[in-house]
Amino acid sequence: MPQDVTIFITDRNGVKHEVLAPTDMNMNIMELIRSYELAEEGTIGVCGGMAMCASCQCYILNDVVSLERNPDEEAMLWEAYHVKDNSRLGCQIHITEDLEGLELEIAPEQ
Repeated sequence: MPQDVTIFITDRNGVKHEVLAPTDMNMNIMELIRSYELAEEGTIGVCGGMAMCASCQCYILNDVVSLERNPDEEAMLWEAYHVKDNSRLGCQIHITEDLEGLELEIAPEQ
């Protein structure tokens, strides 16, 4: 039976949120941030999760998820602002049981 995982998300105001993420709904981090309304509407997932806008960029704060980016993600982050070595696009991180305890911070708006 799939279980929810706990993910810690620091919003753009520096507030840390502990959220439960379902592993059985094929969601990604960008959709999770939207569903908990942790970023202002219209400021995250602008392209709908197609790795085409970088509005869902986040910084991975622990080693729960790989920092390796796929080619689309790499290309988008190449053009984005506020990119760090630990930047990933939230829409490219799918929620699985492996993400238990993930800590991330939503990057500033572009």
